[in-house]
Order: sequence, then structure tokens, then C-alpha cells
Amino acid sequence: MPASFLSSRPLGPAEIQVSALSLGSWRTYERLPAETGVAILRAARDEGINFFDDARYDDETGTAPMRTGYSEVLFGELFRRAGMRRDETVVTNKLWWEFWPQQSAAAELDASLQRMGFDYVDVIYANAPPRGMAVADLVAAMDGLVVSGTARAWGMVNWPADLVGQASQAAASLGVMQPCAVQLPYSLVRRSWVEDPAMTRALSASGAAVIASFCLAGGVLTGKYLSGTTAGRAAGTLNDPRVAAAGAVAEELARLARRLETTPAALALAFPLTNPAVISALFGATSAEQVRANCAAIGLLDRLGRDDLAQLQRIGLAEDHGQAGDAAQVLPAMGRAGLTRQPLPLTGPPHVRD
Repeated sequence: MPASFLSSRPLGPAEIQVSALSLGSWRTYERLPAETGVAILRAARDEGINFFDDARYDDETGTAPMRTGYSEVLFGELFRRAGMRRDETVVTNKLWWEFWPQQSAAAELDASLQRMGFDYVDVIYANAPPRGMAVADLVAAMDGLVVSGTARAWGMVNWPADLVGQASQAAASLGVMQPCAVQLPYSLVRRSWVEDPAMTRALSASGAAVIASFCLAGGVLTGKYLSGTTAGRAAGTLNDPRVAAAGAVAEELARLARRLETTPAALALAFPLTNPAVISALFGATSAEQVRANCAAIGLLDRLGRDDLAQLQRIGLAEDHGQAGDAAQVLPAMGRAGLTRQPLPLTGPPHVRD
């Protein structure tokens, strides 16, 4: 797949070009052999993906040498082992604010960078402001990270439309950089958050692009649970209302995939890219083969006819019963820590800085 096609999309107002597909790290590398993680990153690079999403997540394996943040350590180590060039990739991280106000934005990002072994991230996403933090203060803090050089641009993750609008207004009033992106759940069965008219207006005002997340509904839209398998991260949650909607349409999506001689995963990833507001669709993978198969979504965009596209867009349309911007109804817990802990030490397993 030509890297020139995948890497030709501007990330909102930032002077950053990103691929139409992006690779995430949630609940991934800590569960895999290191050589598999290296192969995944190399496959993504070879397919033309230059956009990589990382964050500090709590350990769920019981084997990590630290209770939270080992996801960042592993990502950095695998990134270097895979021979990835920092100047040819776009790497993101997130501020969760769970230790605020004891830990500032700068301190939280600095801790993440030390664990990753990076000097900067290209985009730092902010979780919605915690109680007691004004939106304007958050925007000023994010601009401070950009000015300091520890981030090239900033964005938001899982913000409701009204706060996205407030952030854009605050950036304009302060005369600082607008957010370049908003990472939001967007899939065949969860459309309301992105397609809400209020979000459309907020995105237009800021110029921010949408990075679509949870596009495969935790893997359920791939169809792998149709056979009744009990393996997989979503296996124990198939009756959860946040997951059941995807299970209800998985067979219909699989039928369309068979007719089009592709995979349900490729179709599910192609769907968000039909929305002009979406710049990149984020997915996770547990093998290099899965990365390559998912990248077929790009070729689908070229060969789907009008009727095929209309059929794809109808799948799951009736299943979106959530309220726009209600993260609790859309996503399972992201594995972050509780809100009462003290700020973490910076130290972790040794690694080499880029």
C-alpha cells in the first residue's frame, strides 16, 4: 500500500501530516511477546501508517514492574527495537488529570516522556477538565506544553461538544493554538457523538479533525465472536449494552464482507473514513497479519460503489441509542487508576532516550 496515500492528511490546524489509519496500544503490547510487538510496529510502518497512539494505562496483567505506565515503557522500547524513525512518525499521548492539582500538565507529560524514552510527543490529548479546572486554564496549560517543545500540538479525548466549543473560544481569546484533533468513539453502531450537530459546529469553529476510536467496538465488529468463541478481550462483555449492539449487526457486516471479498474489520474501519470530519481511524492489533488485513480498509474506499457504500452505512444505524458525549455509555473502563493516589515516580525499567 503506498505510504504516500496513507500519510497525506493534515491534522487540523497543525502542520502535521498523518496516515488515514492509526495504530493504538491499549491492552496490547503488555500481553504479547516482544518480538510480536516489534513485528506489529514494522508492519504498520511498511503499510504506510505513521500515526501511533500511546498513553499511560494501568497494568491488568499482574506482571508489570509498575502499577501504571508500563504501557509507555513497552511502547518506547518496542518503537526503538522496530527501528522506527522518530522524525518520520507522529506519536500521541494523553493527560488524564487524575493527580491534578498536585501534578501539573507539564509534570504529567514529563513523566510519560521519561517512561517512553522520548523527548517530545507530536500531539498531547487532554482528557476533559477535572472538577475545579476551568477550560481556559486547561487550554493555557496545553499551549504551555507546545511552547515548551514537549508537544507539537494538542487535542482532546472524549470531550462533549459544549466543552469542545468552549476550548476553541478560550484558545481564540488567549491567542494560542487551537486544538488540532478530537479523539472520539465512532463506529457503525456508535455515531451520535461525532455526528451530533453541536459537535459538527464545535469542530468547524476550531478546525479540529476527528480521530475515530473504538471503530471495531472492542473487536466485536470483526465477527470473531460469531462462532461462540470465548477467547478475546470482549468475550466476557458480549451481553453488556455497550457491546451488544455490535454483536447484533456482526453477522450482517460479515455477509457484506463476503460479498465484497473483504473482511468485516476492513469494512468497519472504512466506515468512519467516509465522514469528511474524520482524518484517521484508530485500531489495535495483536499480530502483523492483523495490521496488514486491516489496512485493506484503504483500498475499499476506492472500490466501494455507491450502493455498496449505502449498504455499509445502513448497517448498525438503528443500534445507536447512546447520548452524544456520554463516555460511560460508549466505552468500557480504559484501565486508568483511581483518583485518590499520589503522583507516580518517574522511574521505570531502563531505556535509552531517542
